[in-house]
Amino acid sequence: MILHGNQRGGGRDLAAHLMKPENERVELVEMRGFIADNLKDAFVESYAVSKATRCRQHLFSLSINPPAGADIKDEDYVDAADRVEKELGLTRQPRAIVRHWKRGDDGVVRSHAHAVWCRIDVDQMKAVHLPFTKRKLREVSRELHLHHDLNMPPGLINSKDRDPRNFTLEQWQQCKRAKKDIHRLQEDFRDAWSISDSAAAFTHALEERGYILAKGKRGHVAVDFRGEVYAVRTYTGKTSKEIQEKLGTPDRQPSVVEAQTRAARQLVERLTALRVEQLKEIASNRAGALELKEKLQLKHERQMVRVRERHRRQQAHEVLIREARLRKGLPGLWDWLTGKRKRTLELNKAEAAKMANHRREELRAQRNRRLTVMKAQDEKSRLERMKHFEGIRELRDDAKRLMQVAPKESTHSRTSRPRRRSRIQFDSSLER
Repeated sequence: MILHGNQRGGGRDLAAHLMKPENERVELVEMRGFIADNLKDAFVESYAVSKATRCRQHLFSLSINPPAGADIKDEDYVDAADRVEKELGLTRQPRAIVRHWKRGDDGVVRSHAHAVWCRIDVDQMKAVHLPFTKRKLREVSRELHLHHDLNMPPGLINSKDRDPRNFTLEQWQQCKRAKKDIHRLQEDFRDAWSISDSAAAFTHALEERGYILAKGKRGHVAVDFRGEVYAVRTYTGKTSKEIQEKLGTPDRQPSVVEAQTRAARQLVERLTALRVEQLKEIASNRAGALELKEKLQLKHERQMVRVRERHRRQQAHEVLIREARLRKGLPGLWDWLTGKRKRTLELNKAEAAKMANHRREELRAQRNRRLTVMKAQDEKSRLERMKHFEGIRELRDDAKRLMQVAPKESTHSRTSRPRRRSRIQFDSSLER
């Protein structure tokens, strides 16, 4: 199971998010340690207790996401929450667990769960300290994958694989072909809004989802890696007043051009790295092809040596057979007088020519097979090189398009600054 957790305030927004009717089904699995019997009042209760302390982020919210096709029951979600609270030191803290059923883009209904703890320890009247949360959640997630015999995603095996900029060439091409789902887009913005209680938290939540918060012409906007601009007010469904209260004035955020340039620079850097990887792979494939060609040549030479040696033995054996047909002494003289020896010599000569022709044909066929294999290998290597070079050209074209994203300031900002081309450079010398 994939675990994502963070400290937060905004209990009312969180309760509304957890109980939102957009889900196919919502079930309150557990309420523990709260006087209230519903989420909204329980989180208000947690907020009231936190007022006796300096803690502003009085809740710890955890999302529990099983992989597709996993048969996860309520008790499995409770067990996951128990493991997390033991690891984080939230044992005996008030807790609520909510399970959601949601229909995906493929029409299949899948479930996930949310667990929320009150961080305030009423005995000591202070918030439970939660250091190294991400690392601890990652360890618990590994334990759960092993416990339930689930396939562990690469992001848990190697944390670098979770970097949104750490994509492969195939993933980049697939991302270009994909079309954004408006419902998924709205869900990204609303989820980021619901789990955030400040501009910094909202900015971080958006960046985790692939967007950069920026200052638009009429307020806050978000920019994706393609340079598309999305109004925060439109996709969160919040009023300008609510956005102003949580995010402050948009002047604190970078401009659309700066955000686009930043997103483009990050991706251009990654695309440049991919081009270098492609060139290294071409060199490696070329060296491997040469090595394989040498091995094939050596293999064919050994086969030819074995064939020639077999032909030599066959020829020596045939010579003995033909010589045995020529009788000696008086029988030989009789064969010579009657003309039988002449006929035998002619037969031996015709048979020797036939076998020699047969051996030449076998050697020719052996050489043709060798040439066919070598040509096939050369053609395979050529196609692989062409594929890699096509990928490099595609990456170069993608980078050029990304570099043209930045100069769009006049359509999103009131300030009148001269439009300048991005200075992001995509080194063309890498192909040399």
